This record gives sequence, C-alpha cells and structure tokens, in this order.
Amino acid sequence: MATAVAGHLRGGLLPQAGQLPTLQIVRHGSKAVTRHWRVMHFERQKLMAVTEYIPPKPAVNPRCLPPPPSPPKEETGFIRLLRREIAQVFQDNRMIAVCQNVAISAEDKLLMRHQLRKHKILMKIFPNEVLKPFLKESKYQNLLPLFVGHNLLLVSEEPKVKEMVRILRIMPFLPLLGGCIDDTILSRQGFINYSKLPSLALVQGELVGGLTLLTAQTHSLLQHQPLQLTTLLDQYVRQQREGDSVVSASGKPHSPDPVAAS
Repeated sequence: MATAVAGHLRGGLLPQAGQLPTLQIVRHGSKAVTRHWRVMHFERQKLMAVTEYIPPKPAVNPRCLPPPPSPPKEETGFIRLLRREIAQVFQDNRMIAVCQNVAISAEDKLLMRHQLRKHKILMKIFPNEVLKPFLKESKYQNLLPLFVGHNLLLVSEEPKVKEMVRILRIMPFLPLLGGCIDDTILSRQGFINYSKLPSLALVQGELVGGLTLLTAQTHSLLQHQPLQLTTLLDQYVRQQREGDSVVSASGKPHSPDPVAAS
C-alpha cells in the first residue's frame, strides 16, 4: 500500500507534457581539483637558482644616453600656408615692428587695430613655432631674440614710424621691442629716433635749396674772373683811346714821363 501511495504521489508530481518542473534537484557536491600547488623540491630550487639567467649590465647607464630621435612631424597644410604668408609679409613690407602681445581686452585691441589701419599699418600674429624657423633661414636672424613669449607684428608697405609711435604712446600697454626698416635692424630707441626725423618732402626741399645755392655760388665764382678781366680790358681800351685823342689834338706824341723827354 505504501508503494502504491508513493507511486501515486510520484505520478502526481511528475510534470505533464510541455511543462517544466517547478522544483529541480541540484546536486551540491565537492568539485574534483586535479592541480594543487606543491612545494618545489629543495634540490630543484637550488638548480633553478644556479641556472637563472642574469643579463649583462650595459656599459653606459640608460639614463645617461640621449633619448631616441623622435619621428619628424609631418607638416600640415595649415603650417605651409602660414609659412607662405610670413614670407609674403617680410617681402612686401618695408617696416616691420615687433611688439609684445600682452593680455588686453578685445575692445582695446580692436580700437588699436582700427587706429593703425587708418595709416595703412596692419597687425599680424603668427605662432613662434612657424616664425622662428623662417627667421633662422632668412636675413632677419638678428630679430630672433625679440620673439620670446607671445608677440605680434606691425607691418606697413611704407615706413610710417611717426604715426605708429604716436599710436603706441596713446596706448602704453603694448610695448614696442624693436624691428627693421628696409633691412636695417632697429631697437625701440631707434624707432623713436627715426620718428623724430623730418619728413621726406621737407628733406627733399632742403636738399634742392642747398643744391640751388651751391649752383648759384659756383656760377658767380666762375663769372667773377671773366668779369674782372673784361673790366680791366675795357679800362685799358678806354685809356688807349684817351691817349690817342690827346696825341691827335697836340700834333705830337705826348710823353708820359717829362724827365725822360728832357
């Protein structure tokens, strides 16, 4: 009877077709471990220690060796464009002034740019990584000490030094470091002295006046001797005529020396 009850219960608990059992029996037993850590034999330890590879020490400490050369950076199109623009700026402009690019407000920088543009002076800003290699290979090598930190260039086709110095005096927060005019390197004091020179028209007028005065003096000097000689000859001819008239009136020659006549 117990067997029948067990079979009845087992039959009632069996899952029907197409259904999963609500309870599953999982066996929790010890896992079989086939690899255990074993202590190496003492003789094997000595053998491994004796046969261990010891790499040779380098003759020079690696920290004393120069670093390996880094691969050359590939020049981008933007860098080539900046290089061409820098070469064009130094070729087309006679005046190139270097100023320190200090931290000023955008409004002040725009005002200064506008004041400079009135006199055809342009403001150019180039990175030193591109500008310095160009200067090293050009005739403007002496300008390299000026490019430390952030700098900007004030360029113009004609040397408008007087106007530039006047504008920079109005805005003292932009210091002038130096530059060049017609391939002549100038310091800050050199630019100031250049701005005090008279204008080209005034110099040309003074030069023409001086040359005219010298020409007039030369002309008068060249005519002085001929005029004096002509005056002497006229006086001599006049005296000869007076002597001839005296002889014709008396009928006999007039002796100029009475002692010799007696």
